[in-house]
Amino acid sequence: MSEPERTRPEDLRGWRVLADMLRPRSTPGQWVGALLCVVLGFAVVAQVRSTDRDSTFATARQDELVGILSDLGQRSERLRGDLRELERTREELVRDGEGAAAVEEARRRATVYGLLAGTLPAEGPGVELVAADPAGRLRAVHLLDALEELRDAGAEVVQIGDVRAGVGTHFVDAAGGIAADGRLLSAPYRFLAIGDPHTLTTALNIPGGVVRTLQGSGATVALSQRAKVTVRAVRSG
Repeated sequence: MSEPERTRPEDLRGWRVLADMLRPRSTPGQWVGALLCVVLGFAVVAQVRSTDRDSTFATARQDELVGILSDLGQRSERLRGDLRELERTREELVRDGEGAAAVEEARRRATVYGLLAGTLPAEGPGVELVAADPAGRLRAVHLLDALEELRDAGAEVVQIGDVRAGVGTHFVDAAGGIAADGRLLSAPYRFLAIGDPHTLTTALNIPGGVVRTLQGSGATVALSQRAKVTVRAVRSG
């Protein structure tokens, strides 16, 4: 047999060059491309899952869609019914509130008119004026002056004896005393007035006022403030 042929050095260099050319190489561009492929893959998977969820109704059978629509319709109708009921309740509450307020206002006005007209009893702070007339010298004009002075000082309700004073109350001299609105009053003459006690007292005690005038006519006057004055006399009309 013949001796094997030796490989020459230049042949070995050629094989190394060829192997280097065939060996896969990684470049920055390749890494970027790979990363983009991964991201694109995740995006495709997410889109496919979203499409699967959105296509639930699209892939449902006709009877399933009919059932879903029927259920939605029933729910919508129930909600509309609840809304109508709430609106009716709100309107009723508004009407009741307005009605209650109107009734309360009517009652308040009736009370005020009743007090002004003298058809209702009254109670409140005020004063009591008692004029004794031992000499019998007091006249109707004296009682009229006392009533007008009380009204000017802010008295809301006045009772003279057992007569409730009204807008047209008048006094007339009569045998045995003084008549008020046709009813005979006898001394001592007693006034009950509801109003601010201090204001009424000050008005009656001013120099030259009612108290001084009554005393000047020979009457004995007692004026006192009261935390509660009760007026029970009422007018018939």
